[in-house]
Amino acid sequence: MAGNSQRRGAIRKGGTKKGAVVGSGGQRRRGLEPRGATPPAEARTKHPAAKRAAAKSKAAAQGRPGPRGGAGRKSDDGPEMVLGRNPVVECLRAGVPATALYVAVGTENDDRLTESVKIAADAGISILEVPRTELDRLSANGLHQGVALQVPPYRYAHPDDLVALVHDSAEPALLVALDNISDPRNLGAVIRSVAAFGGQGVLIPQRRSASVTAVAWRTSAGAAARLPVARATNLTRTLKDWASQGFQIVGLDAGGDTTIDDFDGRIPTVVVVGSEGKGLSRLVRETCDSILGIPMAGPVESLNASVAAGVVLSEIARQRRV
Repeated sequence: MAGNSQRRGAIRKGGTKKGAVVGSGGQRRRGLEPRGATPPAEARTKHPAAKRAAAKSKAAAQGRPGPRGGAGRKSDDGPEMVLGRNPVVECLRAGVPATALYVAVGTENDDRLTESVKIAADAGISILEVPRTELDRLSANGLHQGVALQVPPYRYAHPDDLVALVHDSAEPALLVALDNISDPRNLGAVIRSVAAFGGQGVLIPQRRSASVTAVAWRTSAGAAARLPVARATNLTRTLKDWASQGFQIVGLDAGGDTTIDDFDGRIPTVVVVGSEGKGLSRLVRETCDSILGIPMAGPVESLNASVAAGVVLSEIARQRRV
């Protein structure tokens, strides 16, 4: 035979089986056996999430601001850092429930910083001096001006909590649901209007929606501390459930089938507000009992979402006073 056929073992002996003649010891069989559920990322020591969690715990133990995934990013379940002298003092004036005020060592003092420290001290908020490098890590370009405010994550209510609150109230139900609202300033303004006109709460979707951040807190002028905000996993399903409990579901849209002049807001009502650009989503619109429009006296086609909500809430409050 040509080639290397004379090498020992090159030609298989007759009567032997093909493949490995030595057993694997069950290694392949054991490799196919299930190993149980994959542990969470924080429990796997070499996973980046576990390293971030460990660094966060270490920072908290040392009284320093914890690490973040990147400048300007935050987790929905983690604290928010408000950076800059104007935003910090505005949040403190609005009564945002902050947990710590960080001031960089050697920061030049001014009226805003003095007021921030005074408000924080009067409110019992921890005031910590930290190296400037700690605050540099929290901002993209170091634009923190030597001060930062740590705001804990907002504690959302459950939609059922709003219904229970309505039943305990002597006033007819008045709730506001937001659909496609992505600007936290609009959310804060709506919260403020609902509190001003006797509403019991605000409902937002869990996804693709503005959340109660420090910006929303500031815009609400502290109303977010007094008015519950609930999150719905599925906004359409929650609205249908509320409709089955006797609430009238009213959507706001420029092309509504009825106007605010013909609307009766004296019965239990849920006002659904869509964004100025997208309006109400199709499924939410189909869930509404009626679509309400606001007549315009001028050439303006539509109002800002929070302004439209304020107009309708004011009309409902007027009807209920009569």
